[in-house]
Amino acid sequence: MTVAAESAASLVQSVDWLAIAPPTIAAVVGLVVLVADLFVKDGKKALLGWLSVAGLAAAALSLLPLLDDDRSTFCLTGGGTHACSYTADRFTLVIQLLVLGGALLAALLSMSTLKDSGDELPAGEFWFLLLSSAAGAALLPASRDLATLIVALEVASLPAFALVGLRRGDKRSSEAALKFFLSSVTATAVSLMGVSFLYAATGTLHLTEIATQLQEVDGQLHTLAQTGVALTLVGFAFKVAAVPFHFWVPDTYVGAPLPVAAYLSVVGKAVGFTGLILVTVVAFPSYADVWGPALAVLAALTMTAGNVAALRQQSTRAYSAVRLLAWSSVGQAGYLLVPIAAAGYADNEAAAEKAIGSTVAYALMYAAVNLGAFAVAALVGRTQRLNRVSDYRGLYARSPLAALVLGFFLLCLAGLPPGIIGLFAKVTVFSAAVDAGLGWLAVVMAVNVVIALFYYLQWTALLFRAPEGEPVKHRVPAPLTAAIALTAVLGIALSGAPQLVLRFSDTGLF
Repeated sequence: MTVAAESAASLVQSVDWLAIAPPTIAAVVGLVVLVADLFVKDGKKALLGWLSVAGLAAAALSLLPLLDDDRSTFCLTGGGTHACSYTADRFTLVIQLLVLGGALLAALLSMSTLKDSGDELPAGEFWFLLLSSAAGAALLPASRDLATLIVALEVASLPAFALVGLRRGDKRSSEAALKFFLSSVTATAVSLMGVSFLYAATGTLHLTEIATQLQEVDGQLHTLAQTGVALTLVGFAFKVAAVPFHFWVPDTYVGAPLPVAAYLSVVGKAVGFTGLILVTVVAFPSYADVWGPALAVLAALTMTAGNVAALRQQSTRAYSAVRLLAWSSVGQAGYLLVPIAAAGYADNEAAAEKAIGSTVAYALMYAAVNLGAFAVAALVGRTQRLNRVSDYRGLYARSPLAALVLGFFLLCLAGLPPGIIGLFAKVTVFSAAVDAGLGWLAVVMAVNVVIALFYYLQWTALLFRAPEGEPVKHRVPAPLTAAIALTAVLGIALSGAPQLVLRFSDTGLF
């Protein structure tokens, strides 16, 4: 057999269509929506929204057949190696459930926003971009080589830029999109340079093979490999809004349509943390003594910067409610970084997997309650266009259920009863830090939890104060009601049985 024939034989591109079904369904439905937009009349554009919701639901349901066993596809065989570019393991399925569920809830929020916006938001383009971004977000956790990882990251990010700036004639929206785009492109360029350095040093892009090759790098290439690791991590630090790469968050959230801000706060953050987990614990375990301390410092800086900035928000400032949620999400990103940093100090794979499981558990809690908080913000924003924190005064008199639900979500984020799931998630993160010997980081986190308590409780108390003027009740659209109800039911169910989250924290990455 010739050398060319042997090389061709080593490339076995077996496609497991069932394994790749979740991102594929989202992508195909996006294309269907784009084409259907040409034929659907302006008065019936809502049909595109329901088609998008159905597509995301179908993509999420396609995860069920994958629960039985791990699946891999797009594999390279030969030469004694077996490396795959796409793996549907337990970690993949949990993150895909999170991002597709988050995208589904964001889609429900978007339906009333699109209806109220009139011609400001083009429906066909909006739904196509949302589905495209969701497809990239669903692809990323299954990626097991750096090329697929970066492509998935950009497929998730590029439509998000357009979604932020899609509102016609809105200078604030355009400015937010430009800041988001320029910052993200810079981070992507840095990551790509890091990937190229890693490929030059190791000769492979598959994560597991990089982990092996980094331990055997020639002395002359050691500096190149170290630089590649550092640059790759910088790009993902931007995606998770870690300090000092967080400056785009408040302006982007304020300028974007509120459902898009909700989508970015949950799905966008999940994408960044997933990529960070894959490159650190799967590809760079031999450099744990470098990225472990670095991420611990980033976690401390990020949670402190986010919570202090949220604390300083003035309740009467325009869009202060959205800004507070934006800075709060930066603080929450700091908590999510803690277990990943702890994994760098783990003595064995079991300890590292337990630490990563804490991040996954916290992310599931955060996704449910933060989307719920944005859903209530969208409800208030229908009548209070400036969406100030002060606009929530007396919400209980106008909409008792919405006030109770928002109060519950805020208490979950604060980690106070009856938001047991928030307390449970924070305890798991504290435990990860203490088990890793990061006592100082646990202390920093405790201080930040106290800081966050102040502004969460202040906002919660405002909901039940006497309203200024006569309260006016408004009809709530069915999709918005469904989004609030779903997040509330999920938050209450998890608070009643927080141990359910632990079942998803067994990542199966190792």
